[in-house]
Amino acid sequence: MPTAREALLDAALRALAERPWRTVRMVEVAALAGVSRQTLYNEFGTKGGLATALLRRAADRYLAGVDRALTAPAPEHPVAVAHWTVRAAREDPLVKGLLTGLWGEWLPRPGHEVPAPAQLLGLARDRMVAVVSDPTTETYETAIRCETALRLALSYVVVPRSPGQCAEPDSWSPITPMITSEIDTSFSVETMSPRKTMP
Repeated sequence: MPTAREALLDAALRALAERPWRTVRMVEVAALAGVSRQTLYNEFGTKGGLATALLRRAADRYLAGVDRALTAPAPEHPVAVAHWTVRAAREDPLVKGLLTGLWGEWLPRPGHEVPAPAQLLGLARDRMVAVVSDPTTETYETAIRCETALRLALSYVVVPRSPGQCAEPDSWSPITPMITSEIDTSFSVETMSPRKTMP
């Protein structure tokens, strides 16, 4: 059975699905969750506190999905994370906003307690690096490859498909060689540069 906190967060998401965040009222969220308004204020303090909790939960769920994707067979790790990233952003507008910084008028705006897009991308990249690291490859090189895979996935998120354009594939496995090739190409360009910072 969900805790009062989880019930309130779920209720806030239901309210957000029907109207812009600016018009969602705390009393409505409490009623949807079946708890008192005082319980809601005890949990989150303010509407801003509720918004922060919603966004932090969305970020945590995205990262938990990255961890699940990294249990895929070894050669498929970058592809599995790329696929999850696109799916998570498509299914949850909060995740899309967190990954891209593109906030529609319906969504709550993040405060400093919520990871910025570069921070969230870095957290996902670091999880990938921890799993795919190879003793024969420098950590920096592995990080470049992992971040490139994430950025390729984000291109599907940021630029929506138009009629006649290529869609995100139902299965990413057939395009694994293409993704690997793109990563290798990007990697060789980055490492030939005298600049040794993450892109």
